[in-house]
Amino acid sequence: MNTNQRLHSLDNLRAIMMWLGIVVHVSVNYMESPAPTPWRDSQTSLLADLLIVFIHAFRMPVFFILAGFFVAMLVARRGIAAMLQQRVRKLVWPFMLFWPVLFIGMALLMAVYAHLNAYGTIGVDFSLIPQIPGRAKVSLLHLWFIYYLFLYCLVYALLLRLSVTVPLGWQEGFARSWKILGMNWWGILLLSLPLAVAGGFYRNGMVIPLGSFLPDIAEFIHSGLFFTFGIFLYRYQSEILENFTRKSWLYLIAGLPVFVLFLKLSKSFGSAESTGYGMQWAMAYLYNGVSWLWSFALIGLFLRYLPGRNRVLTYMADSSYWVYLVHMLGTMGFGILLYHSPFAAIGRMICNILLTTVFCLLSYHLLIRHRFMGRFLNGGTKKTTAGPDAGAIHPSQGAQ
Repeated sequence: MNTNQRLHSLDNLRAIMMWLGIVVHVSVNYMESPAPTPWRDSQTSLLADLLIVFIHAFRMPVFFILAGFFVAMLVARRGIAAMLQQRVRKLVWPFMLFWPVLFIGMALLMAVYAHLNAYGTIGVDFSLIPQIPGRAKVSLLHLWFIYYLFLYCLVYALLLRLSVTVPLGWQEGFARSWKILGMNWWGILLLSLPLAVAGGFYRNGMVIPLGSFLPDIAEFIHSGLFFTFGIFLYRYQSEILENFTRKSWLYLIAGLPVFVLFLKLSKSFGSAESTGYGMQWAMAYLYNGVSWLWSFALIGLFLRYLPGRNRVLTYMADSSYWVYLVHMLGTMGFGILLYHSPFAAIGRMICNILLTTVFCLLSYHLLIRHRFMGRFLNGGTKKTTAGPDAGAIHPSQGAQ
């Protein structure tokens, strides 16, 4: 498989992962599990909870692996300084432009949703918005991804500068250790250990970013490990990607019983307060094992079955940055409009997913794609292959 095919495959994967962000954030409206978020519908479904847990296992890990891959490619092609300049243009300026607008818009939608939950009518009362434990009133929202990604780029650039003082043999040995971890099944057991330690501080072992401007150590380590793997994936892409392609179905199937066991433990045990750190650690270890298995599986499956340029997925990839930025306005806004609809939870979820998807893509096509904002976000849409910009997008969840 040539380089262009690999890049097309990863861009196709990125497009699907971006769309799954809409599914996740719509599902948050209708989940049964207790949650402090104010955008909660009167109708709930266990399916929403399962979708969140299922998609969250691999979606953000895949995004950070791809981000590390493309950042490493950018450094290899253009150098450290050019990488940082491009990251400022792709991450910092969009964040500074969109965060204030999204913060105001989402705060307004939260107030309306909270009023619906309290009184069943449309209204705006900011005092009804519950304070999420551990989350600052002024948070990163779902833009935590690009915020953390830029921090990782800064750390990566600094380490590259400092690496000149490290003996070449040590550098090679450290790099090869990541290759070995990615090539062997037992590597997943080792890669899951630090993630389990970080996840042990979260309910059911799942790291859900709280969006603080001051990076949380556990969250920073968790996403950073996937980003780091992506860096070395680029270095050894021929061997590791071939391995992923060959073992893609094995990775996928192997993750299923581990995921089922995690679900059983999650159902049997409560939150971190009632479960204790030991069980939280066990659940985190299982869940992150699934994250590695299914991330490797998805990369391999897209390399195997979607290696070429696909018009639909290419369009979705081109629009993904815009979709990432504005989709929460859709999932919350349409959730408000569907609040008194005659549909049950699943029907409302389907309608919300479809409406948000149409809203995001239509607004991109009419207002963004061929205009200044399209060039500002991704340098235009005429791409012959996936490029370094692909690593800038993402994915989630406010987020997941």
